[in-house]
Amino acid sequence: MVDIDAAIGYVVAHGDPVERARLSYLRTGQPASQETVERIAEGQMPEGGWPASAEGEVPSVDATCFRLAELDDLGSLQGPVVESALNWLAGAQRADGTWQEHEALKDQAPAWAMPGDPEATLYLTSVAGFWLTAAAVESDPYQTRSSYGEVLANAAGFVVSQLRPDGTWPSFLAAGWHAAGLLHQQQYFYESARVQQVLGERLPDMAPADVASMAAALRRVNLGDDWLLRNARKRLAETQRTDGGWDSNEGPVFDVNITLTALRACR
Repeated sequence: MVDIDAAIGYVVAHGDPVERARLSYLRTGQPASQETVERIAEGQMPEGGWPASAEGEVPSVDATCFRLAELDDLGSLQGPVVESALNWLAGAQRADGTWQEHEALKDQAPAWAMPGDPEATLYLTSVAGFWLTAAAVESDPYQTRSSYGEVLANAAGFVVSQLRPDGTWPSFLAAGWHAAGLLHQQQYFYESARVQQVLGERLPDMAPADVASMAAALRRVNLGDDWLLRNARKRLAETQRTDGGWDSNEGPVFDVNITLTALRACR
């Protein structure tokens, strides 16, 4: 089993104020203070999205989804800041149901957000669709209504069109678990189950950070049978370090972040 106490101790010892606020929400369910939310909102652009860097001049789909995930970890996936971001994200969807980064970001975009790249397009569409879905579930768990119904339907339709017959997808690994949540909520149950099956087959070879991110996403939207989540937690128990933390894919500076993600998956 995952050593929850050790993971908590690691975050307390090494986390910054925002990370400790995330831990507090995970432990008590108490949303972050307005001051903490405002620290994240400081970089929000008038359009509603966040730029890819502090000096950025256009909103970024990838950066905005990252900030929405950060706010969600603080119990703050509602309110004016989030509403503005979601409205911008929905408005940035392309006519074919996809999302791409602005061409102005081409020289600084990472591979998974490269404008015009098909793999990046599928990844960003899955992630943007996932966070619009998570926000819809947050405001209406039974999904009887959604301000973004047409947006999500178009996104899911595109993602389904990209899936191969064996359930694999021509994009980055993380596109898979975001797509699974989006598709399930849009009632593409078979397609979502096929993607989850592929993720289960890849699980033994996944890096701890990917396992944590996948498991946290699976918990965020109800996918029914939680066999994949149970196996992911088992994998996290096997890869937890003796100091209570987990290794990030981006180096030690992000280990606290991924440890918090693992805690969210296991709480």
